[in-house]
Amino acid sequence: MSSVPASPAGRAPASVSTRDRILDAHALLLIDHGERAATLEAVALAAGLSKGGLLYHFGSKDALVEGLLGRLTALVADDVEQIRAAPAGAIDYLIRTSMWEGTRLDHYIAAAVRLAQGAHPLANQALASTRRQWLAAIEEAVGDPDVAEAVMLISDGLYYESTLAGPGQLAADLTSAARLDRLLAVIGRMTERPVTR
Repeated sequence: MSSVPASPAGRAPASVSTRDRILDAHALLLIDHGERAATLEAVALAAGLSKGGLLYHFGSKDALVEGLLGRLTALVADDVEQIRAAPAGAIDYLIRTSMWEGTRLDHYIAAAVRLAQGAHPLANQALASTRRQWLAAIEEAVGDPDVAEAVMLISDGLYYESTLAGPGQLAADLTSAARLDRLLAVIGRMTERPVTR
């Protein structure tokens, strides 16, 4: 099983509440074993709790799913703030972070995808909302909805490519600064403004 995901900034959280530990365990069980294996009992065991301890924080499987999607929403809101405040610009930030890095945000997106595969409407809604928020931030930066959509598709492609490679198996040039600089230069030509550092 995977280790506890890092924080969005890539660092391990200073202290993890019981609620966070439960949500992290649920996310990792979904990613590693799928929804059927992510029972209340399995989540409690992975979080180092009794089932009663888990039920104290999340009274049902639905409440646990809602908690996980709520955490995803909070992580995405933080990421959107970082996109908008990025010193090198929104596009630069988005493209340079469009790779699987094992962050907490990566784990919660992957867990939501697993739930969406099981036809959870709330998971589908959360993932659609995530993309809409990223798209809105990029559209604000470029002022053109079609260019923003093209940038998002490039970001989606980078993320897809990095998840196919698997953790620890990325090709050396997949995340290289030179490769990303070249890609950002192409995007800069699309936006008619420089977006590289």
